[in-house]
Amino acid sequence: MDRRELANFLRSRRERIAPAEAGLPAGPRRRTPGLRREEVAQLAFISTEYYTRLEQARAPHPSHEVLAALARALRLSDAERDHLHHLAGVPPLPSAGPSREVRQSILDLLHRLPQAAATVMSATFEVLAWNELAAALMEDFSALPRRDRNLVRRVFLGPHPHGRRLYGMSDADAFARHSTRRLRAVAARYPDDPEVAGLVAELLGASEEFTRLWESHDVSAGPTLRKTFQHPLVGPVTVDCDVLDIADRDQQVVIYTAAPGSPSEEALRLLSVIGTQRMHVN
Repeated sequence: MDRRELANFLRSRRERIAPAEAGLPAGPRRRTPGLRREEVAQLAFISTEYYTRLEQARAPHPSHEVLAALARALRLSDAERDHLHHLAGVPPLPSAGPSREVRQSILDLLHRLPQAAATVMSATFEVLAWNELAAALMEDFSALPRRDRNLVRRVFLGPHPHGRRLYGMSDADAFARHSTRRLRAVAARYPDDPEVAGLVAELLGASEEFTRLWESHDVSAGPTLRKTFQHPLVGPVTVDCDVLDIADRDQQVVIYTAAPGSPSEEALRLLSVIGTQRMHVN
């Protein structure tokens, strides 16, 4: 284990991540670039003291679990994850769960779609990336902790502000059926992943609707290609929904577009100007 090189690597990666990329608010008077040490520790579910000692080259040998948590918190690529393990002297294990790493080319694509609301979802329906219009239409995801960016948890467990289930989507009930069916397949693909198992257990324990759908083994539910969002500021926004599979990452790019010349297109244009200021309206 090369403690000094490991410390330098962790510090350099921490300093290059903007808080919004990690789902954290920027906050006032942030004097250093990137994340703070305590924020990395929070995201990795380890103590701030232990992480600080890692960056000071004073910590003992980190475990596989700690390294995996740090790789997720620091949004490391597969190559960077392997390098982290090499520096720590711990051979990397094959990934047991769905990937949360979004390719840079996909991130670039989202921001090249200014007239469309676009997100990237993991296999477990966690929103991993989004553009500004998606945040304005649905939620300012950067202001949410990671667990609250999971749409299957959102549809079954809420919250549902103003009685609007899943952002007032007209197909929220169909999405509940579709997401349950897909989550069952994900659980079969990743039987050893504790996050997948934990999500299923949480939903089974807290939602009678999810339990009923899970036990029904429904395989007929499919995605809805057109839906309407009930937006609190601009009213109903009807969009076409296109889904692009990223097979090698087990992810999906979801793109919402309005018909040209429609009132919904004008509503999206207005949202692109308003941005996430709407989050302050309740």
